[in-house]
Amino acid sequence: MLQEIVMAMADLWRGRSAPEPARRRFTDVRETLATLREVSLFPWDLAPVVPATRPGEDVVVLVHGFMATAGVFRPMKRRLEESARAVVASFTHPPGVGVVRIAHKLRELVDAIPEGRKIHLVGHSLGGLVSRWYVQELGGHARVAQTISLGAPFHGTTHAHKIPVLVGRDLTAHSKVLRRIRERAHLFDVPHTSIVAKEDRMVVPNESAVFPRGKVVLLPGRGHNTLLYDAESIGHVVSSVRLRGG
Repeated sequence: MLQEIVMAMADLWRGRSAPEPARRRFTDVRETLATLREVSLFPWDLAPVVPATRPGEDVVVLVHGFMATAGVFRPMKRRLEESARAVVASFTHPPGVGVVRIAHKLRELVDAIPEGRKIHLVGHSLGGLVSRWYVQELGGHARVAQTISLGAPFHGTTHAHKIPVLVGRDLTAHSKVLRRIRERAHLFDVPHTSIVAKEDRMVVPNESAVFPRGKVVLLPGRGHNTLLYDAESIGHVVSSVRLRGG
């Protein structure tokens, strides 16, 4: 198995297609490593981070997913600061809380950022739903330059029934919250980019991660948590912030 994974990596590096079984194993290994990295970052950035800013600066607000913390964004945060010259804000929400309550916490954080800054919301998984709820339902359209989602289940996921807490109901295919987000997607002119992992096994089917409007980036060979640390995934986030930045 290890030899097949190494050969698959070599083929991908050379631009050739690896055999399907080896490609799947490589994707699985990469997703496992990303999940372990995510867990290792849980203890960091538990308190809200609202850095000092100057007028006209780009401020990226990171919104994490279910059973995570803002710490999982640390590698992406570093790239945004170095490559996009952005200031990064974040907060950690408790596990199990629904989309609407988290969106109110997001509003409190954005309200603490002075006017005259270009605000970009980047949400992983549940965080992508929260970002759009804030924009469409809580007046966020007046402050936000764009939203970017990474593996956000806008059309629900078949795994939602496994989450026996309030947020689980928000993630079903028949969720009233998700239906309202989709139905009101075109009401406000806030651009959106959906970054979708083709091998996402948390958001099933993976096309559920496509928002009804805006740009779609499909990344083959990536899983749900890999999106947080994959160089190409982070590169798309950085490029979007540069494109719509100040």
